[in-house]
Amino acid sequence: MSGTHGAARVPDPAPQDGLGAAELRVLDFERLWSARPGAKASAIRAEFGVPPARYYQMLSAVLDSPAALRHDPLLVRRLQRVRDARVAARASRSFRIDTQDPID
Repeated sequence: MSGTHGAARVPDPAPQDGLGAAELRVLDFERLWSARPGAKASAIRAEFGVPPARYYQMLSAVLDSPAALRHDPLLVRRLQRVRDARVAARASRSFRIDTQDPID
């Protein structure tokens, strides 16, 4: 998970359960987020120093990791369900295309 957009990169300590410090921070952030007030986007910027879009890319990579599933199966499965539901909702949106000439 390189590219922290200006933030100092600290080498990951020895991985725990195959997860590095950055991956563990992402999982901890998601685990504790529901108890936090305020906007998630600003909390992501403050905590990780990256834009929300990059954070969600990082989160998706962590959720696809078997090590993350071993580390916290309930959290990872819940987040996978939320992600999959959003993907399905996005895919099911239909875009209306008018085939008639609007001048008629």
